[in-house]
Amino acid sequence: MDRVKRWRAGWEYPTTLLCVYGFFSTVKPLEPFLIPFLTGPDKNLTTEQVINEILPVWTYSYLCVLVPVFLLTDWLRYKPVVVFQSVNLLITTVFLLCLWSVAAMQVMQFFYGVVTATEVAYFSYIYSVIDTANYRKATSYCRSVQLLGYTVGAVLGQLLVSFNLLSYHSILILTIVLTSIALLTSCFLPMPRRSMFFHRHGGTAPEGSGKSTDAGDVVVSAKTNTQEGAGRDEGTGELAAQEKVDKEEGSAHAAGCGQVLRQLWADFLQCYSSRQLLYWSVWWAMATCGYNQTVNYVQVLWQHVEPSQNFTIYNGGVEALSNLFGAATAYGVGFIQVNWSHWGELSLGAFSGLEATALFLMTFTGSIWVCYAGYVIFKGLYMLLITIAMFQIAADLSMERYALVFGANNFGALVLQTIITSIVVDSRGLGLAIIPQFTIYASYFAVIAVIFTLRGAFTIWKERRRSQEPASSDSSPPDPGVCHEHRL
Repeated sequence: MDRVKRWRAGWEYPTTLLCVYGFFSTVKPLEPFLIPFLTGPDKNLTTEQVINEILPVWTYSYLCVLVPVFLLTDWLRYKPVVVFQSVNLLITTVFLLCLWSVAAMQVMQFFYGVVTATEVAYFSYIYSVIDTANYRKATSYCRSVQLLGYTVGAVLGQLLVSFNLLSYHSILILTIVLTSIALLTSCFLPMPRRSMFFHRHGGTAPEGSGKSTDAGDVVVSAKTNTQEGAGRDEGTGELAAQEKVDKEEGSAHAAGCGQVLRQLWADFLQCYSSRQLLYWSVWWAMATCGYNQTVNYVQVLWQHVEPSQNFTIYNGGVEALSNLFGAATAYGVGFIQVNWSHWGELSLGAFSGLEATALFLMTFTGSIWVCYAGYVIFKGLYMLLITIAMFQIAADLSMERYALVFGANNFGALVLQTIITSIVVDSRGLGLAIIPQFTIYASYFAVIAVIFTLRGAFTIWKERRRSQEPASSDSSPPDPGVCHEHRL
């Protein structure tokens, strides 16, 4: 019994629950076949309705709720938002299963935008309940399990479709069961006492962190004093102490919201005053925008190149392979000995050029296998580069500032994505077909490649010129009025 209590009080218990939640919430066997499902006999929607009317809603809803969710996640201390995410995921699946109209599918996309926006709560939760010494390990476990969930979902969906084991309708029922397990698991997560911004001093610190907190000290002190006093006064003393803590925290929250926002703004300005961080963040926002657009609409491209009614599609297998390839490239970055501060921007330009090439190949090929291969290469290159960018940006930032920069970069990407969606995709804009869309996406990455290739070449030239300046000054005759005793 004591061993169970120690396990529940340590970092392993919440990490295990998070891993279980992360796995079952990401196993989505129908996701690689969403476009064939929506345009097939189950929903009988047209490709134009899906591209130009339904899918853009996800981008708009994601942008609308991202900032409020980011602040509410921290203020509510993560767990309620994790539970809320699983509820919205369940609603999304039920809408897919039970409703048919364009309007219903648009509402479904709105709820899925909320699911995406609340993803921040999943990893932020770790920071609030796990000591710093185990944070990296817990994060690694949770990320790995999420990747495993996506891969298992893609493979499972491919097997069920290829061997005709279940219909799309039955696959959705299976997804509801898996999502319900995730929802149940999220309810058992321990409620954090602190958060990164609004509740920095609330509750007790995670075990092993060595940090003490004001609220925790008051409660512990009250318990100690009452235990030493009369037994019948124990409950009264603890209740009074807890009421005092609640009043102090309530007044602190009322006065602290504005202070937190001002501090966030000051941190934002200070972080982006670094030119190197700014350039890496610009690439992050631009590339993530293009990546999201590509991933969101690539099934439509596959459907155009090889219609599902004429071909046994392998979307699930390709998604699984691209996830594994992306994970391998991201993992391999840690073993590459490169001075990224020197060669990083040039690498961003070169690899972005390869991404553009892969997208052009996908757009103008008539072979579904070439299209599949181009997608795997494109996704692997993005995972490689975004990992490098994360390393470079996180190198000199605290956890709070990294979370802020991470959120700001993704918000910038989402703003760009909303602009592109409203102009290029939305029926109220140009409402382009899929081939012109992907031509624009490929050209977009070509522009990124040109910008960062030129910027990287300029950075290298400037550093080499700077390194040559001391040598030229050393070759000049020494000034007799200057002491050169310590000259190198």
